[in-house]
Amino acid sequence: MEPIDESSKKRKSKYRVVVEWLLIAIVAFTLAMVVRAFVFQSYYIPSGSMLPTLQIGDRILVDKLSYDLHGIHEGDIVVFRKPASDTDSAGITDLVKRVIGLPGQRIAAIDGQVYINGKLLREPFLPKSALTYNLPSQVVPKGDVFVMGDNRLNSKDSRVFGPISEKLIVGKVVLIFWPMSQFKLYF
Repeated sequence: MEPIDESSKKRKSKYRVVVEWLLIAIVAFTLAMVVRAFVFQSYYIPSGSMLPTLQIGDRILVDKLSYDLHGIHEGDIVVFRKPASDTDSAGITDLVKRVIGLPGQRIAAIDGQVYINGKLLREPFLPKSALTYNLPSQVVPKGDVFVMGDNRLNSKDSRVFGPISEKLIVGKVVLIFWPMSQFKLYF
C-alpha cells in the first residue's frame, strides 16, 4: 500500500475550489449579460423632462420583453433610441418619455389640453397647472407612437422630433429603484 501524500491532496483541493469559483463567476457574468441584453436594463435619469414623475438622478429598470408579449399602451413610460430627426440631443443615445398617442389616433392640443380623437386625455400624472402647447392636430402614423415628457414646458419630444417608430422602443419602465425614497412600481 502506498502512502497518501497529504500536500498533493490539498493542492488538488485548492485547485478544484479555484476552478469551481471561476466557473461560477463565468456563468454569473454570462447570465448578467444575457439578462441585460434581452430582459432588463437599468438607466439613469439625467434631465428634468419627465418631472414630476421621474426626478433627476433617479435610476429606473426597463423591461425589454414587455412589448414582445403585448402591445404598447397609452400612458406607458418608455425608453427608446434617439430618433434620427432629434438633432438637439448630441451625445445622448436613449430617451425616456410617456406614450401619449398610438398609431391611427388623432392627437391635438386645444387651450393647453391634449385631445385624442376629439376626447380630452386624462393625465392624472401631471400637475394641474401643466399645459401642453406646440401640438398641432395630426394623426399618428401606422407603426409609430407619439411621446411627450411629463414636464411639458421643458421637454423635447414628439412635438419637436415627430412621432417615433415603435421599432426604436427599447422597453417599458417598470420601476424606480434608486433612490429608495422614490421606489415605485409601474405596471
